[in-house]
Amino acid sequence: MSATFSAGGNGRGEQPGRIMSGEMAEQPGMLRRILDQGAAGIRAVAEEIAARKPRFVLLTARGTSDNAALYAKYLLEIRLGLPCGLASMSTTTAYGAEPDLTDVLVITISQSGGSPDLVASTKAAREAGAVTLAVTNNPDSALAAVSEYHIDILAGPEKALPATKTYTASLLSLYLFVEGLRGGDGSAAAVLPELAEAVLGRGDEVRSLASRYRFAERMVITSRGYGYPTAKEAALKLMETSYIPALSYSGADLLHGPLAMVDNISPVIAVVTDGRGGEALQPVLDRLRGRGADLFVVGPKAQVAAASAGFVLPTAGVPEELQPILEILPLQMLAYEVTLARGQDPDAPRALAKVTETH
Repeated sequence: MSATFSAGGNGRGEQPGRIMSGEMAEQPGMLRRILDQGAAGIRAVAEEIAARKPRFVLLTARGTSDNAALYAKYLLEIRLGLPCGLASMSTTTAYGAEPDLTDVLVITISQSGGSPDLVASTKAAREAGAVTLAVTNNPDSALAAVSEYHIDILAGPEKALPATKTYTASLLSLYLFVEGLRGGDGSAAAVLPELAEAVLGRGDEVRSLASRYRFAERMVITSRGYGYPTAKEAALKLMETSYIPALSYSGADLLHGPLAMVDNISPVIAVVTDGRGGEALQPVLDRLRGRGADLFVVGPKAQVAAASAGFVLPTAGVPEELQPILEILPLQMLAYEVTLARGQDPDAPRALAKVTETH
């Protein structure tokens, strides 16, 4: 499909945001590719790991991949009842800790598979007895080489600095992996490519919404359950492209103090999944409306109708655990459009590099 996003000049004779918009538009086809070409291999890896009966899972990642790891944490704990933690890599890379990771599954998620701390911590985990799995967009990466197992997310080359298609590719690959661990076939994901195409075809709708936030000085993004990783990823996209300070909170955490900063001029984006996470967020939405917040909702029609503005997601028949793959799409577009409206180029955020080498 072709994107319907806006364009302008950037002083280099190029269309600003051209690369990011193109990569966003690739997502429906990429989701189909994973389902058609990657699912069988992911299932085979999952079956091998399931046979080893890991007792605990540690998830290791940075940036956008860290938000994908949080999504995997929800999947593993809810769908499998398997305890999970988000690893602190500095305990091994900076402090030299030597934990006993026997029978622990360590999943390291990275688009490039090239960051030295990810490679070093995964290598140390394997030496400490862990079952190691790398989830990357580069099967020839150093991370894939030091890991016992590897899943290629099949996103294709990603050139824009803000990650878009590698995020949704990671989510779908992790969903299929967890389904494989539990003996499922992941067939519920078959609806995603068509629905993603429909969402991305509503660029004009997002463009009109973006004008509300052109001059925003800060934004708050909130959700609960499976939607919380979406809130964190949306905040990251807004910060790295438009430079708007965007604060992401679990709805429960928002009520424990940060709600005090919300007023009628500070935009709040609520990601409302159609399911238990959305039900748990309802008291938060009520409090936000009570404070007169400028509330933008991404979610089901009934929730959008009760907000100041919003984007209705096609959630009917889509399991709650798969909705994050759709939820992030209008928020990627929103970050893109707000950035253009502020006269900046979303393809080239200042001070960022595609491969971030942390140690």
